[in-house]
Amino acid sequence: MTIREAAELTGLSEDTLRYYERIDLLPPAERKSNGHRFYTAEQVQSIIFMTRLKSIGMTLEEMKAFRALISQGESTLEQRKTILRQQHEHISSEIRRLKDVQEVLEYKLKHYDRLSANPQVEDMGCELPNPYRKQ
Repeated sequence: MTIREAAELTGLSEDTLRYYERIDLLPPAERKSNGHRFYTAEQVQSIIFMTRLKSIGMTLEEMKAFRALISQGESTLEQRKTILRQQHEHISSEIRRLKDVQEVLEYKLKHYDRLSANPQVEDMGCELPNPYRKQ
């Protein structure tokens, strides 16, 4: 398929495909006699796999390293699983952090709802737990 078709199928731009090829994230596309790139189904599957790695938060360098492990074959399977487990833990940690942020936002929104109903200028909405309050 053409670069345009590959871009449409993978959700990446043509420029991104060229860039990924230039930085060796993807193997070079085959070329027609006129110099235009064309992609096999296997190459497109590889591109889609790279987009999945990106979607789980891997950097381009991490994606390149992962791709290199894949190209080394079955002997790197445990290394790849370890990398994916680490990425899973990183994402889980980020989800926990975002849930904490969400709780703070929900608290602040409830506070401003109460403040709208009963304005108290001196109330900042940053209550301390009981042991820390002035008596």
